Amino acid sequence: MKIAIGADHGGFDLKEKLKLHYPDLIDLGTFSHESCDYPDIAKAMSAKILSGEADLGILICGTGIGISIAANRYKGIRAAILYDDFVAEMAHQHNNANVIVFGGRTMSVDDVIRRIDIFLKTKYEGGRHDRRLAKLDL
Repeated sequence: MKIAIGADHGGFDLKEKLKLHYPDLIDLGTFSHESCDYPDIAKAMSAKILSGEADLGILICGTGIGISIAANRYKGIRAAILYDDFVAEMAHQHNNANVIVFGGRTMSVDDVIRRIDIFLKTKYEGGRHDRRLAKLDL
């Protein structure tokens, strides 16, 4: 599975820590603490996912809110903020999220790693959820 990661300045430190734990991540930036605009990172991530260059995206901003709003503006993107372990499971099992989102200023690296691992080991259930997800891209 090809996984891309991107963050604005508020998520830079968490992004760098995650790259140490998951060394095969495709890094889409930002590459410093210098202020940048989270919609630009979300756009780059959405392009990678929609083109098939990445199977899953990880996005990080200060809270996760702004960058998830930006990513979800793209048809075909299903970005979910994984704010707890149950949500990490449900985001994949019921919503088949293709972008998972975290808050660099609101979540610990240990919690984020655990939630990524929960998400990755969970399978999409399909069935009734297919009908619901199809309605998102009308």
